[in-house]
Amino acid sequence: MIRFILRRLLLSIPLLIGISIVSFFVINLAPGGQMALPGSEMNPELNPKIREMISKQFHFDKPLYMQYLYMMRDMFTGDLASFKDNESALRKVLSRAPATLALSVMAFIISYAGSIPLGIYAAKKKGRWQDRGVSILSFALISLPTFWVAYMLVLVIVKVWHLPVLGTHTFGVEYATWYAALADRLWHVFLPALTLALGGVAVQSRYMRASMVEAMNEDYIRTARAKGLPESRVVYKHALRNSLRPIITFIGYLLPAFLGGSVIIEQIFGYPGMGRLTYQAILERDMPVIMVSLTISSVLVLLGNLIADVLYAVVDPRVRLE
Repeated sequence: MIRFILRRLLLSIPLLIGISIVSFFVINLAPGGQMALPGSEMNPELNPKIREMISKQFHFDKPLYMQYLYMMRDMFTGDLASFKDNESALRKVLSRAPATLALSVMAFIISYAGSIPLGIYAAKKKGRWQDRGVSILSFALISLPTFWVAYMLVLVIVKVWHLPVLGTHTFGVEYATWYAALADRLWHVFLPALTLALGGVAVQSRYMRASMVEAMNEDYIRTARAKGLPESRVVYKHALRNSLRPIITFIGYLLPAFLGGSVIIEQIFGYPGMGRLTYQAILERDMPVIMVSLTISSVLVLLGNLIADVLYAVVDPRVRLE
């Protein structure tokens, strides 16, 4: 197992390099190139000497492949500066990464905590009205736009319960105990995470139902029932474990989906995460911040795929990763 993890980590290095190269050159395809940042051709009143100084500072006077090498070097040393405020782009993104990571983890928890029980319940009630009700609910959740759900949640929470929904904590309120402050932060993370996870709950519950229905028709399930085992043990010990493999596969797909969807969610809920920072950087053509955000997001996606592969071996001992 350790050898497999180390090998996957080593193979991820050239993959990350390839992602960074493609991202760098695609960003440079934008009209005007990097020199279209505020304070160059977009500002004709700028002094030519200052324009030349900016070009040298950010290595715009070098060939494109040299610009890439300088950017990678400065990124990992922390010297890569944001075009907007000359602050370290790595520090800016890393300061937002914990908030986005907390949002993604909470969305994962909600997604799996909702989809697995729903899928099991629908499989146990196969062909009945309960099964059809779960199917209708799943299709409804899939069809609802994420931004619309987010706005509806904000309106309901504000108008009905009069609770704050923006940011990561309630501004201007000091709590007497640490658990009260923690509960306030969890509440602010829960709403955007719930919005982000609803689509995953709908899709995964359908996969979970199909996998459970298939497992319940296997010979080992009939053998377990013939032995007189309780139905709960047959379902949750024998059938469930072999039905989790399709759900584990979604770990590698959900993480990039959550990271991409967080851009919209963080804007609506005023959540200070990487998605909101990246969106602002794109509007301002702040290439260093965009590159750092893409690199960190790529690392998180690769880690998600690695976790999925390891969980395969945990759920199904027949899988030999080595």
